[in-house]
Amino acid sequence: MNSELKHELSDWLKKLQASICSQLENEDGATTFSIDEWKREEGGGGITRIIEKGNVFEKGGVAFSAVDGKTPDFLISEKEHSLPAEEKIDSTFFATGVSIVIHPQHPFVPIIHMNIRYFEMSNGVRWLGGGIDLTPHYINLEDAAFFHAELKKVCDQFSPEYYPKFKKWADDYFYIKHRNETRGIGGIFFDRLTAQNEKEFLKLIQFWKAVGEAFAPTYLKIVQKNKTKSFTQENKNWQLLRRGRYVEFNLVYDKGTKFGLETNGRIESILMSLPQHASWQYNFQPAENSPEEKTLQLLKKEIDFINHKNLNLA
Repeated sequence: MNSELKHELSDWLKKLQASICSQLENEDGATTFSIDEWKREEGGGGITRIIEKGNVFEKGGVAFSAVDGKTPDFLISEKEHSLPAEEKIDSTFFATGVSIVIHPQHPFVPIIHMNIRYFEMSNGVRWLGGGIDLTPHYINLEDAAFFHAELKKVCDQFSPEYYPKFKKWADDYFYIKHRNETRGIGGIFFDRLTAQNEKEFLKLIQFWKAVGEAFAPTYLKIVQKNKTKSFTQENKNWQLLRRGRYVEFNLVYDKGTKFGLETNGRIESILMSLPQHASWQYNFQPAENSPEEKTLQLLKKEIDFINHKNLNLA
């Protein structure tokens, strides 16, 4: 295994974090990211950058981490990470990644999430994970088609199988089971991608990097299209309810949140994904044929947003 790879990827991720933050600051124009460097007692650390109370972005985080140490028992026990008994005591791990969640001020600008991460263990196990998904407060089908088409372009550069496979993975992963609805319009998601040899693994890394580099240009086009539209207090109230759904998913189902808590991660960085304001209204029912009802109708798995004109909505 390439022992220098983890350092190369960690350095690349740190540069990606700085680049994305610079682009988001330029778009907002009123505020900048605070920078919080931290250390993990068990090994490693990170840089958490937070933007708040801007013209465009109400709250957002772009977090970089590179942590290492003794492999937690819950990872050792997983089938794909299984170690011989004599190695379990001395097993170590390294994980690095960038995680992003942005909550905009405007109800017609969507929430966005991205995460790309690299993980390795001392027994030779190594994999890549990540993806980008969009959570509009109001689903605009043209924006949804653009978003998915951009992700498909990235995937198709490497394999025609990637987009349909990783879109389905996102649909299944970003699903609020207790609500029977998707968190948003999905995107792509992949986890524990690996290869049998170094050459093939390096190809996976190029795909992984391309996903990270697609984040800013794709999202900012959607932001620029929608950030000056007029809106009502009713739209803002709906935005708060949709944020509540986002919170439910992240606290109940998100694997990254669980991993951070299980590995004694930094709680402020783990929970940076939560919005500054959200709400829960008892048994809210949208008005018939309202934009809110139409959005709920589209929070389903396996919708082909790229070919949205073929959708047959009730």
